[in-house]
Amino acid sequence: MRQPALYSRSPRGPASAPDLALPAAEAHTTASTARPWRTRLPRWQEQHWRWLALAALLVLLAQALWPGAPQRKLTQQDIDAAVLKTLETARLPSPAARAAALIAPSVVRVAGFVTDKDGQETEHGLGSGVVIVDSGVILTNLHVVAGAQRIELTFHDGTRSPALMTSAQSHNDLAVLQAQKLPDDLKPATLRSTAELQPGDGVVAVGFPFGIGPSVSSGVVSGLKRSFRSPEGKQQIGNLIQFDAAANPGNSGGPLVTLDGEVVGIVTAILNPSEQRTFIGIGFAVPIENAASAAGMHPF
Repeated sequence: MRQPALYSRSPRGPASAPDLALPAAEAHTTASTARPWRTRLPRWQEQHWRWLALAALLVLLAQALWPGAPQRKLTQQDIDAAVLKTLETARLPSPAARAAALIAPSVVRVAGFVTDKDGQETEHGLGSGVVIVDSGVILTNLHVVAGAQRIELTFHDGTRSPALMTSAQSHNDLAVLQAQKLPDDLKPATLRSTAELQPGDGVVAVGFPFGIGPSVSSGVVSGLKRSFRSPEGKQQIGNLIQFDAAANPGNSGGPLVTLDGEVVGIVTAILNPSEQRTFIGIGFAVPIENAASAAGMHPF
């Protein structure tokens, strides 16, 4: 019997077995399996897509970096709408302005005068004061009127009146004045206990610094129970309120008020290590409890 031919696998590939043929279905399956997962694009198409991607990137960069289109001009209607929105949302006037408006009718200008040997009257002291009783009782600093032969008050409405010093409390640098002439509808200040006063609370000082005023400055309580010795070293005052609302010579005797417009102290002194009597951020006020007792009023 004739033996069938035996074929060995050869590394030379298909050339060594020219007579072998696979069925059509099997050949198709094999060819499909051997095909790569995607067909490679022609070189000119790859370059085309690269240029398109680069162009798109440049467009995006231009949109990000190039200034936008000019905005339309504002109209009066736009401005009116913005102002109306501000008025609806902002708190006007400010807390300090409201406090100043409340205390302003009670603040007075205090001036002391002396007459020299030639009969010429000169200003001896200048400061501020605050009305605490509608009968014309006024608190100020003793150093403002000490030694004055005549004291003159100027009220909020411009009324001028002579005044007499009815009592004093030297250890707190306080003086109580009585106006001899009262304006119509004199409004006394509202006094408030310092028991709940805390560092950081907003305060407003109102007075006549260098005779200019009434002037308003605002700040906060910086500390409590402070002590101050006068530059001459003649007097030391304790239990003071320290504040940073601007105060200068002429503010002495004026009120220190809360943002509710209520008096918590009488401005008494400023601290400045130099010889210049100007404000550097440290002012002191006598608590209103001490000031009220000087006027014979019951403490809070």
